[in-house]
Amino acid sequence: MYTSTENATVLWPMLVYGAIVLSLVGAILGLSYVLGQHHNERATGEPYEGGILSAGSARMRFSSQFYLVAMLFVIFDVETIFILSWAIAFRELGWYGYMGVLVFIGLLAIVLVYEWRNGALDFGPDGKKILAAYKKMTHKPSS
Repeated sequence: MYTSTENATVLWPMLVYGAIVLSLVGAILGLSYVLGQHHNERATGEPYEGGILSAGSARMRFSSQFYLVAMLFVIFDVETIFILSWAIAFRELGWYGYMGVLVFIGLLAIVLVYEWRNGALDFGPDGKKILAAYKKMTHKPSS
């Protein structure tokens, strides 16, 4: 089996590399501090927004719908990665892999329909509610 001297011979290049990286990072940060400009003007501590003066607070409230859409994006983005991986290994996986990806896409379609039916993809007011309000507004009461 392996002895401790064989492990040490394999490990020393990584230690040398780590020491070189840390010394370069230290040297770059030190030179940046020594050679960099030191000034304290009025706008030094303010965030730069493309030349536009910042107005208001950065603590804005987002609708919960925004986070739902963000989660759906992540879910379907990960789905794309899995399907792309399957497409790359298509020949090696054969019919077994094909059936597996069909089940995967079928489950994703079921989840999408479920989310759609629960209103996760509704961004504006419901069309039926708008139509009912319009009819109620235009309906003239009979005297």
